[in-house]
Amino acid sequence: MSSSSHVLLIGSNSIQSLVPSSLISQIESLLDSHRLEDAFNLADARRKKLEESLEVDEDETEELQYLYQRIGFQYFTETLFEDAGNNFFNGHLDPRVLVSYYPDLRGSLFEDDDQVNLFSGVVDHMPKEPSVDDIIASNLVRNYSPHLSPSTRGAPSTAELRRILQERAIEMLETFLKKERRRRIALNMDDEEDLRVEVAVANGKGKGRQEPLSIRAIIDTVLAKLYARLEKTSDLYDLLLSSNSVVLSEVEDLFKSTGQYNALCILYQKGGDSYDEQLLEVWSKVVEGEWTDSDIPDPLLQMIALLTQKRNKALTQRWAIWLTKRDPEAGIRLLTTLRDPSTSGKRRRDKASLEDDMDLLRQLSEASPDAAKQYLEYLLFQKRTSSRELHSRFADLCVDEVLRFLDEDETVLKLWKAKAASYATSTTKHQKSPQMTSVNSSFLTHFAATTPDSPSKRSRLRAILFLSGSQFYDPASLKERIRVSGRSKLLALECAVLEGKLGNHKSALTTLACELKDAFSAEAYCALGGEVIPLKVAISTAEGMGLREWIEALFPGQSTKGSSAAAKSQVERSRSVDDEMKRYLLRLLLEVYLGDESPISTERAGHLINSQAMNLDLSTVLALVPPNWPLPSLSSFLTRSFRRIKHQKREGEITKNISSGQNLVIKDTTYEPIREAGALVEEEVQSDTEYSAEYDEKKGGAPPGVVEIYPEGNAGGDITGSLLFSEKAAAGAGDGDSGREDLR
Repeated sequence: MSSSSHVLLIGSNSIQSLVPSSLISQIESLLDSHRLEDAFNLADARRKKLEESLEVDEDETEELQYLYQRIGFQYFTETLFEDAGNNFFNGHLDPRVLVSYYPDLRGSLFEDDDQVNLFSGVVDHMPKEPSVDDIIASNLVRNYSPHLSPSTRGAPSTAELRRILQERAIEMLETFLKKERRRRIALNMDDEEDLRVEVAVANGKGKGRQEPLSIRAIIDTVLAKLYARLEKTSDLYDLLLSSNSVVLSEVEDLFKSTGQYNALCILYQKGGDSYDEQLLEVWSKVVEGEWTDSDIPDPLLQMIALLTQKRNKALTQRWAIWLTKRDPEAGIRLLTTLRDPSTSGKRRRDKASLEDDMDLLRQLSEASPDAAKQYLEYLLFQKRTSSRELHSRFADLCVDEVLRFLDEDETVLKLWKAKAASYATSTTKHQKSPQMTSVNSSFLTHFAATTPDSPSKRSRLRAILFLSGSQFYDPASLKERIRVSGRSKLLALECAVLEGKLGNHKSALTTLACELKDAFSAEAYCALGGEVIPLKVAISTAEGMGLREWIEALFPGQSTKGSSAAAKSQVERSRSVDDEMKRYLLRLLLEVYLGDESPISTERAGHLINSQAMNLDLSTVLALVPPNWPLPSLSSFLTRSFRRIKHQKREGEITKNISSGQNLVIKDTTYEPIREAGALVEEEVQSDTEYSAEYDEKKGGAPPGVVEIYPEGNAGGDITGSLLFSEKAAAGAGDGDSGREDLR
């Protein structure tokens, strides 16, 4: 500030002038005498005067900033924090300078060798203490020592005073940073700072070290720390949900220690894909109850939504396994909807894919057996893997589940026994009815229709369908498991299916016909070449349980067809079975019936003989039927068999005569062409004659000893249509016409 004077004092060696004191010297003089309020009023008066002027003088503005900063640090040194904060803000103090006095809030936001532009006069009068706590302690010592015992720092009376001063220091910092943040946003000061940082980096400054953080990042981060410590959750959310530059690494541990888990989730979500793992970690701990935060609504649902949206294979597999412990259906749904981007749109059936599925299945088994079973169903019935190991594992699970129901629930055991007994009784009454017709309902249909819906019922039906439809499991091990459990009689239908898979046809038919009394399934077994469950029955049962994906996997091509189409397909499969196999199985079934001494088996044997007469050999039946059988029971079979034999004999005779007639027609048709073509008659060549040379047909002409005879008008010309006779043959023919001879 320039000053003028009208009084000069000239000496021999100097010139002196009487001038008024400058504003800086006046305020510094007031500060030295601790007249802080007068110094502030003087600076504030100059500020108001500058605001009234139309043109802004940059030198005067910088001078005013210097004065405010000097006053602010004087207040700061004397622990008058509220006044200090106001002067710091008016003096445009760099926030990093003030934050540096709060080491617990500063963290690693900047380093000791970072440079800040400050007035040299301000630097000379800044507190030498490294932190605000030390400034408070020094001020207390200066004001109260040695009047407090045992020491000023340790006296109980000063402890409360220190706490109050520390709170005011924190409040001052918060207020200053909030006002500074609003000013920087309003004046777009952050954009200018970012440009300066880019220029500094381009010029090579700061090589070998991390790029310094912007002032905005430091302000936002320190404010976030303050809000978290002071439990100002609403202010913290407002800061994080707005455009901010909070440094996540600086506030992460603090948010965890203060329970601000929702605020941490907000930062993770804004951080992008790189923080998905940490975000899921927070939500999982809230779900498990390790952390609590009422501001996080339904963390489990948010986890599912995030995993579904990201479709990250590794992330989804890890957290879906964890999720199966809390919500198995949701976890399996995530795994089954997961697609590898490199193989999208096609099924991976290579060895690596199978190994991945097996490893994932193992992890699921450890986390949740129920979820592992659901995922195994996905592999079998949606992904449709043909792995024998997976099919065998699922078959084992199905059988084990059925056995567990029988072992744990006596009611299920009694109910299934009653169903088997009622079916056997109903079929016996049906067979004793006057009309000997085949039973039109299998035991599986009877069980599915009459048993109340329950988990045990669904478990058994699922096991029967899978054992019947799958071709890739080991039936021998399952048969042994059922035998060891002692449930072979109760699970007769399952045992029959396994016997059929093993090719033990007689055992399967014995189980169906004699133990289960299921004549329908026994005859279907013979017609289908060893299948216990007819296709129509299997599809109807699966549809009743809502297992449409099972139909397509176990019975390909049947998922969208109706019952009529299924019946047609079953007929086609029956026709595709070898007739010899059908006759063989029917003969075995007849042997089973005849080997059983019960009256119902005898009646069924008679019915089988009469209904399957065309597929049973007469001699075989007569050899199997006991001598004491009444003849009327075989009359229908014998009549039809003899009629069929007579029919086959007559049919053969007709076919033979038709063939003979067709042969005569062919002979008559070919007579004239052969006659017109002529003939070649050769005499056996004798080795001792003069014509012993070998005849070459390719050279043409008549062979030695053969006379050429030409038709009339063709002598010596084309030999086509001529007859060739040997001389011996011609001599033996007599003196007949030597021209054309009728050789017939």
